[in-house]
Amino acid sequence: MRRLRLVLALVCCVGALPLQLRAQDPSRSPVLLIQHVNIIDVRAGKILPDQNVLIEGGRIVHEGPWVPTKPTPDAKVVSGRSQYLIPGLWDMHVHAAWPGIDGIFAPLFVANGVTGVREMFGDMAVVRAWKKRYETGEPWPRMVAAGHILDGPNPIWPGSTVANNAEEARKAVDSLHQAGADFIKVYNRLPHDAYVAAIDEAKRLGTYVAGHVPDAVSVAEASDLGQRSIEHLTGVALECSSEADSLRAERSAATGDPAAKLKAYLRQADRILATQDAARCSDLFARLARNQTWQVPTLTVLRSMASMNDPHFTADPRLRYMPEEVRTSWDWRNDFRFRDRTEEDWAVGRRMNRRAVAIVGAMNRAGVRMLAGTDVLNPFTFPGFSLHDELALLVEAGLSNAEALRAATLNPAIFLHEEDSAGTVEAGKRADLVLLDANPLKDIHNTRRVRAVILNGRTYDRAALDSLIEKAERAANPPR
Repeated sequence: MRRLRLVLALVCCVGALPLQLRAQDPSRSPVLLIQHVNIIDVRAGKILPDQNVLIEGGRIVHEGPWVPTKPTPDAKVVSGRSQYLIPGLWDMHVHAAWPGIDGIFAPLFVANGVTGVREMFGDMAVVRAWKKRYETGEPWPRMVAAGHILDGPNPIWPGSTVANNAEEARKAVDSLHQAGADFIKVYNRLPHDAYVAAIDEAKRLGTYVAGHVPDAVSVAEASDLGQRSIEHLTGVALECSSEADSLRAERSAATGDPAAKLKAYLRQADRILATQDAARCSDLFARLARNQTWQVPTLTVLRSMASMNDPHFTADPRLRYMPEEVRTSWDWRNDFRFRDRTEEDWAVGRRMNRRAVAIVGAMNRAGVRMLAGTDVLNPFTFPGFSLHDELALLVEAGLSNAEALRAATLNPAIFLHEEDSAGTVEAGKRADLVLLDANPLKDIHNTRRVRAVILNGRTYDRAALDSLIEKAERAANPPR
């Protein structure tokens, strides 16, 4: 947990009652038939009523209004009447692969229908163990991971991989790739030449770069060079400013420790807000759409970082699922990023958050591709639970219910080049699915109404999911 502190300084038969199953034997993936269920076609944004879904060997082998063959005697047959089947949800920005919290966070993801996560900074040994747990049938979500952050001199986060120049960046990308990183995450202080080299080397290796847009790089240039996803809208509001070039130069020239660097960002906020240029924004969003540069807005964490001084916001009952050390770190007075903020600083932060919400709506209207992510492990972002918060915030920003749902299902599959095996409820796809009690196309909040989760072909009903939550809570609060 000392390392964590360092990182945080950051059935039965047809007609039976619905889904009377407990968690199945993790050593095998039995045949499962879900009958008379409403499938949510996330691609078209419509319901396919009264469908039958046959699952075997961790895959959907048939879906349609009829069943091609009679299930084997040992098959589980359940009724999906009045329920809605969606692809498993993805949280595309988490920090969960750390010793001491992985075993708490992973079951909470699954219990909330999150069957896949993209790890943006974690321990590679934990990442490897996490992936194995999913493959062997434990209730852990599927994971793709960056491993370490690639940053520049005097990095924001301890433990980052540092590159001072292009040569060091190429070597760092090679090293991270060899260590098992599925992609490369870049960060604020990476120098311009190092950033360009990192993207070029990642392409040579057949992988990609995602993360923050470094201070030395414009969002437009990052998009043109091929950064595949931008997290937290970094640099976007600045790029919409008529004074973007001078603001970026000030950021690049800023020196000092990470706290001073972040304080400098905050000092620019009012100027950024006062100089927003609609034409610049429109041109930028058109470029992002044309280049297919994905956005992971993480509105959940942006809201949290603007609200941490509000006692009503921080009195969240979900805190009981977090270890004491995490709860303590989430007090803004203990966080180097926030502890020196004034009341006016918090007010500026809230204004910037409102601008971020408006930007997401405008981006969506411009055709910019979106992925749902939360930034789990940052303050008041709860594993699994907050992905539903994020979907609701995306809808508040202007996405339709179907568009928000796609951001956590089909879009991650497209982004990961796995549309042939994930992202929709269709034959041939991986059996990572969520059964809901209500229609999310009618109300996005219905994604919270999880009746069962099918993970890698294994089924967890509501009782099994509740058990996962209870065990996670006990693990987070061990007896003294």
